[in-house]
Amino acid sequence: LNAEGTHWILNGGKIWISNGGIAEIFTVFCKTPVVDEKTGTVTEKVSAMIVERAFGGVTHGPPEKKMGIKCSNTAEVYFENTPVPVENVLSQPGDGFKVAMQILNNGRFGMGAALSGTMRTVIQKACEHATTRIQFGSRIDGYGAIQEKIARMSMIHYATESIAYMVAGTMDSDYEDYQLEAAISKIFASEAAWFVTDEAIQILGGMGYMRSMGLEKVMRDIRIFRIFEGTNDILRLFVALVGIQFAGGHLRELQSAISNPISNFGVVLGEVAKRGKGAIGIGTGNTLADKVHPNLSDSAALTCKAVDAMGQAVEKVLIKHGKGIINEQFILNRLANATIDIYANASVLARCTKTLNEDLDSAHHEEMMTKVWCNESYARIMDNLNQLKNPEVLDNFKTMAKISEGVCAKVAPVQGNPLGF
Repeated sequence: LNAEGTHWILNGGKIWISNGGIAEIFTVFCKTPVVDEKTGTVTEKVSAMIVERAFGGVTHGPPEKKMGIKCSNTAEVYFENTPVPVENVLSQPGDGFKVAMQILNNGRFGMGAALSGTMRTVIQKACEHATTRIQFGSRIDGYGAIQEKIARMSMIHYATESIAYMVAGTMDSDYEDYQLEAAISKIFASEAAWFVTDEAIQILGGMGYMRSMGLEKVMRDIRIFRIFEGTNDILRLFVALVGIQFAGGHLRELQSAISNPISNFGVVLGEVAKRGKGAIGIGTGNTLADKVHPNLSDSAALTCKAVDAMGQAVEKVLIKHGKGIINEQFILNRLANATIDIYANASVLARCTKTLNEDLDSAHHEEMMTKVWCNESYARIMDNLNQLKNPEVLDNFKTMAKISEGVCAKVAPVQGNPLGF
């Protein structure tokens, strides 16, 4: 802050800025000294501010040469003694993280919606080829291997769209906290789009590899979606840890109740009953039965079973690892995968219920996709959760950590060539 207190003086730079070479206005996140009003101590916190190129001291590097999204100008941006009026700070100094999360939430939600459209076009291209390509005397869309690909592409696209609508509904309902849902949408959509495009290229065979079909460009362009707006690897940890925070709070309440069981008898008794049922395999039951169309009751029951299993798994890892869970990334990834699948289940069940209730032309088709999706999703969820209590799998996690250490120590594969050269 300058001596007059009228401007922040900005110095520094940032790589990989979209439109960095052409933009006249920037949203900049930077470290600023913030005074604690109560203690008077000064700490560096992230602030967000609007910076105009016209302020002076703003320069940029050459456009980056990228794998895809080549129409997007990406460049380094530098600030040298750039004066920024104090009124250009968004919210208050030190509130940069909150502002960033709001921006990222919108960006992550937008990816799910945009990539749904991408997948729709890609599936159309694959089907146009499959229904006209004759091989061994028949159209290839009649062969089981191709049918499975098209079905899986369609189901994951349906799930992606459903999640995008679900998140949009949450936002339209004026919920302020939808960061978890937005992160799930981003992870799911970016990986689904890659899967769908890869399978489409496979269906087209050699034609899919040709530039003229346009699929290779789609594949290059969508690869970035698993990286920007928060890498999927980091967002998986975020999804798991945010969910665990709630479970941890519940456990702390229970510990407090147990320490004074007389005055908290109802709470303790309820937990004992719940754990007793869980121990003998009795869950909460199909609590979604009255929320979904009757045709989807069995799929809803599977989702409820998955939620019960998820709750038990989270509680056990929290009791075992405590605060150290933040360092158990093998475990957190499995919890995140289960969480993502559960949210996808809820989304397709809600959407398909609406379609069935309105008796739309696509109702039967959507019902088929929803049932298969929920069946297979349940198997994935239980596989991820069962890994967390399997001693052999947990030992494998430890061994993989050592394997990685060995490779990184050599900065290359450890094994030599068996032919000796």
